[in-house]
Amino acid sequence: MPRPNPYTQGAEKRQMRSAARLAAVQALYQMEIAKEPVDKVRAEFETHRFGMEIDGEQLQEADVDLFRSILDDVIARQAFIDQMTDKALVDRWPLGRIDSTLRALFRAACAELQDQNGAPPKVIISEYIDVARAFWPESKEPGLVNAVLDIIARDLRPEAFS
Repeated sequence: MPRPNPYTQGAEKRQMRSAARLAAVQALYQMEIAKEPVDKVRAEFETHRFGMEIDGEQLQEADVDLFRSILDDVIARQAFIDQMTDKALVDRWPLGRIDSTLRALFRAACAELQDQNGAPPKVIISEYIDVARAFWPESKEPGLVNAVLDIIARDLRPEAFS
């Protein structure tokens, strides 16, 4: 049975997918900085963050399946993902030298780009540019995200660009 295309579904589903991507980046960042295991971080996000109110601000509901999928894929393929990202970065800026948040963003995006049955690469790139804008609204990071993810997407899914 063919997998339903989530991009033909309503705006609410798209917003939940966007929220899952943002949360995945935050969770990956937390895992790296706090050295916490994926199970602990996943449970924290699913129990205390999705759709909850924190400090008077209502957090958005997230697509839990996408959130889990991104985290699982990053954990399973992190060495390959990091190699792809490192290859796409300028020689003077290896992955280990970039900001931890940016590193988490690249890992999440690459995990999605590897899924041949997932969203089209251009959609994934656009979504992660939006995530970059959420973290760096007045800087050049969104442009860097666009450039690096475009290189990676063309390597992983060249058929989507022909």
